Amino acid sequence: MQLDAVDLKILQLLQADGRISNQDLAEKVFLSPSSCLRRVRALEESGVISHYRAVLDTNVLGLEVDAFVQVTMRRDVEQWHENFSKALQSWPEVVGSYIITGDANYLLRVRARNLKHYSAFVLERLYKTTGVLDIRSNIVLQTLKESTELAAELLSE
Repeated sequence: MQLDAVDLKILQLLQADGRISNQDLAEKVFLSPSSCLRRVRALEESGVISHYRAVLDTNVLGLEVDAFVQVTMRRDVEQWHENFSKALQSWPEVVGSYIITGDANYLLRVRARNLKHYSAFVLERLYKTTGVLDIRSNIVLQTLKESTELAAELLSE
């Protein structure tokens, strides 16, 4: 889908406030409400906007530990990737999982209530998963920048 300046502005505003009314959105992008709604629906139907969600504050909810975990697998175990991928789907502590380049096979983002909870996750789930060879944890001490928003500069050519 080819995005014009109005589409980019709509996306920027919706990323900042997904609950903005169509009337307010239309005013901010200088369109009639019906034209604005047509554009938003086109962005949704094309898959550019995949869904809407609430962003929760993990500190308020008591999730004190945020960790990035590199996992290296043994390659001599049959279906190591399929087994690991399936296992991590059931782990609520894993909020992000990625196949990566480098020495490790996976990078996981793990959230836990505290170090005891995190330790139990590593010892009772990760280490007990067939094929896991090595685990390297990096505990976040302070978050400097975190965003799910994509800047308009990345979206335009």
